[in-house]
Amino acid sequence: MTPEGPLVERLAVLLAGLPADQLQAIEQLRQARDLLDDVLNEKMAEAALEGVSLRQVALSAGLSPNAVPPRLARVESLKPYASGGRVTSPSLERARYDSELGRSPDEAVPASKPKLTFQKRRSTKT
Repeated sequence: MTPEGPLVERLAVLLAGLPADQLQAIEQLRQARDLLDDVLNEKMAEAALEGVSLRQVALSAGLSPNAVPPRLARVESLKPYASGGRVTSPSLERARYDSELGRSPDEAVPASKPKLTFQKRRSTKT
């Protein structure tokens, strides 16, 4: 079963029977919308990881291209690659590369890189 399977099932339950009370119906529809947004974000992340451009993902989802990176940053699989609440093109490329190699984000990015320091050349004159 796919991870969004339970989300889709919960969505179906929420939409199966709306209460007669208007405020309760609105609350239930809001919950359904939130679940649908989660499923949409997951699918957009999967498409982006498969190599689909962010512009094409946005067009297919009916969103502006600027609305996609923050949504991708909320998805668990891309959350480690987000900076400033957005998934940028370079970080998405890194996520695609790591995905192709089967690496988790924790393995992919070293915790600290050694600093580059200047070292003088040895004198060739003796």
